[in-house]
Amino acid sequence: MQTHRSHTMIKAVLSSMLSTLVATASTAAFAQPPSFTQGEADSNISTLFDWKGANPRTAKVGSIESSDGLQWTVPAKTSFLAGSKAADLYNEANNVKPNSLEDVDLQSIPVVDAGGDEVFTAFVFGDNYFELFIDGKLIAVDPVPMTPFNSNVIRFKAKRPFTIGIMGVDWEERLGLGFEKFRGASFHQGDAGLVAVIKDDSGKTISVTDNSWKAQTFYTAPLQAKDCLVVNGSHRDSSNCATDDVNDGRQHYAAHWPIPENWAASSFDVSDWPNAVTYTNDFVGVDNKPAYTNFTDLFDAPDADAQFIWSSSLVHDNLVLMRTTIGD
Repeated sequence: MQTHRSHTMIKAVLSSMLSTLVATASTAAFAQPPSFTQGEADSNISTLFDWKGANPRTAKVGSIESSDGLQWTVPAKTSFLAGSKAADLYNEANNVKPNSLEDVDLQSIPVVDAGGDEVFTAFVFGDNYFELFIDGKLIAVDPVPMTPFNSNVIRFKAKRPFTIGIMGVDWEERLGLGFEKFRGASFHQGDAGLVAVIKDDSGKTISVTDNSWKAQTFYTAPLQAKDCLVVNGSHRDSSNCATDDVNDGRQHYAAHWPIPENWAASSFDVSDWPNAVTYTNDFVGVDNKPAYTNFTDLFDAPDADAQFIWSSSLVHDNLVLMRTTIGD
């Protein structure tokens, strides 16, 4: 009997030690210092997506080596080429331009099986690009990496509780630097933001983006100086870095962190991540974007007003992972 009790105690101690080690490893992973790069990245994909309409942009992908010898894909390593494209809510590139949600045939949109028998619908407006995960499974990717500004609708089956993971990317034209061209400025710091509404099959809103979501940045640029970035544990704060346009930003810096492979899985612990920061519609600047304004009754519903979310800097943080869990 004493031997059995001893074995039980040993197992309990080992289990506790293992839990502590896992928690410590998780905390250490997010407390790690960034890898810094300086200058513009090499272009690997010169034309991922080319929009020649209003606000023409060419989305590109590049790579750059940091001072510690690591290679980074900028602005992000995505599943744009291989992933299933989210259905259009509003998308000028595909000539899908409904005046309101009433003009959208939601029942015609295919339902993606994420494991479960309850049907849900997610409505997303992302500036610029997003990928949607349910319990770690990639469900849909934004069909437009940069411009035109678009919005999407995704229907999926899942079992409650389930975890929603969204990777948001603020695309860039100066690869590795976070700059874009804007109104004659060659080195303009663009901004980001994402808003989402999730409804059940009865049409009831069960989740909206707000500050209860978790949000963590993994690529921050441009940085005029590395020391403007404050890293304290899992908090990566670039909100005090300069946001002005510059004449020549080719020597600016960028900060990078590796993305955990299973970050979107429900079992992945994000308790140490910062809560998402919310931004007003005016601050994000959506008053001239019909992909949003045609659906304000959806995104800005009085009883379930979805808020734009991101990390601590809407300007500098270019690759942000966001998560929430839908309960029973």
